[in-house]
Amino acid sequence: MAADPLLARDVDDLDAALITAWATLTAPGAPFEVGEVLVRDQALRCFVQAPETVAQIWAATRPFGEKTYLVFGEERVTYAQAHRIVDRVAGWLSAQGVGRGDRVAIAMRNYPEWMLIYWACMTLGVAAVGMNAWWVAEEMDTALRDARPKVVFCDAERWERLRDRPAVASASVIVLARTPQTDGTVAWEAVIESDPAKTVARIDPDDDACIFYTSGTTGTPKGAQLTHRGCVNNLMNIAFGMAVQALASGAASADEPTVQAVALVTTPLFHVTANNCLAHPATAAGGALVLMRKWDAGEALRLIETERVTAMSGVPTMVRELLSHPDAMNRDLSSLASLVGGGAQVPPDLVARVEAFPSPVRPGSGYGMTELCGALTNISGEFFAARPESCGRILPTFEVRILGDQDEVLAIGETGELSVRGVGVIKGYLNRPEETADAIRDGWLSTGDIARLDADGYLYVVDRKKDMILRGGENVYCAEVEAALFRHPAVAEACAFAVADERLGEEVGAVVRLHPESPVTADDLRQTLAGLIARHKTPRYIWLVDQPLPRNASGKVLRRDLRDALSPADAG
Repeated sequence: MAADPLLARDVDDLDAALITAWATLTAPGAPFEVGEVLVRDQALRCFVQAPETVAQIWAATRPFGEKTYLVFGEERVTYAQAHRIVDRVAGWLSAQGVGRGDRVAIAMRNYPEWMLIYWACMTLGVAAVGMNAWWVAEEMDTALRDARPKVVFCDAERWERLRDRPAVASASVIVLARTPQTDGTVAWEAVIESDPAKTVARIDPDDDACIFYTSGTTGTPKGAQLTHRGCVNNLMNIAFGMAVQALASGAASADEPTVQAVALVTTPLFHVTANNCLAHPATAAGGALVLMRKWDAGEALRLIETERVTAMSGVPTMVRELLSHPDAMNRDLSSLASLVGGGAQVPPDLVARVEAFPSPVRPGSGYGMTELCGALTNISGEFFAARPESCGRILPTFEVRILGDQDEVLAIGETGELSVRGVGVIKGYLNRPEETADAIRDGWLSTGDIARLDADGYLYVVDRKKDMILRGGENVYCAEVEAALFRHPAVAEACAFAVADERLGEEVGAVVRLHPESPVTADDLRQTLAGLIARHKTPRYIWLVDQPLPRNASGKVLRRDLRDALSPADAG
């Protein structure tokens, strides 16, 4: 069992070590020196030594040669093979007249082709449009009308949804991967037999690198324009977060790692969590990406053992399911060094469960969003164990402020809406000037998240502004209610939300899925909560369900769908 790091190092000592390491790594001439650059009339922080474009990140991986890069089932693609394919895809796109400033859509599962097409786009200065693989035909049609890509790469499932949609006609060419060619389309095999690209594109750091659509838990998804500069600085921020915590904990070494990093990709590549925050860093370091067709905890455990996975990143529910799976204690997980929960706040009990797991694995987390090109904070290991409710310190290229109801800047420790400025803030929402102007004012992005900062610079995100429950004038945060519910060992999933109430305005409701054969009642759960949270935060309505809670493609629970589908009369 992992030792409690607080027994070994005092929190104050950890903070002091981190501050010293932070200053060392960001000092003039240091690898993560921070300067300023003018972006859209704003002087913003950036890493002085950062590459200018995502294309340069990919170009720098050629020396990795015969190292394994992509793993999918029995398929293996080395870096050398990947570069040959990427060069040919780029050559084929160029022959179709696709170049800097154009868009190419990728509509497929997490197949190796996804990453190879993506890097070809980066090489040409073409914006890669990530199509949500969970979308139905109408949603895909809407996104194609919005992005107007010149080429669409599809797998079999997406082609079946798209083939009869009017928006497909807006693309010059449809390329089919892992499915037989049909009339009017091009086979993937023909693309990768093309001549390599002959010229190197001149890309501006503020060109669009990709268009990733927001999760769309409410309303119509918007196409966020992520720039090369934003994506590169996100990569540097993640590398910095790992380096500063390693240096502060005494684990940093000047020696080259003897074992190749192997990352298990559990979430969709059409979102920043998997692409920007996992695939980019792993690729830049010469690591391998093990791609899952879809999430399955048992299969994830098998892959960790057989592929010697060193890091897995997923939404907290995935981490919880992995640790709770019957095979978890029977698999060799000794290679796994990091279990990172992202995409949602990690409940403190889950941090403790990772720490207590009998393997070298340490917990990690962070806060980020599509509109920031990735991560704003990260935290791991003993720093996370010391502050399990926090998502980490603000990374070097960002400024933050906490705003009150009148947009006034609140003091340290006060709770309000998180506002962020930095090179990672997106250029805007594609074709939506009004929504862009509403979300980004004077360079500051309104995140819609309720948060607070402590005196040591650690961020605590407590809820989505729209999800907060206002019960009789008292704020109740869904994340706090859910974290308390997870303290009961029978709870497998939990989602809290507001229920309309004539007297109080809103009451607290929660849907709970219990572990199989758990003889727990709604009143049993309330009794547990009585010692954990204030009485007014304890759910008046509790629905016990035996099916997994509905989620979107990025793993977030569809809170509003649950709220709209359930009746208070059916609650316990």
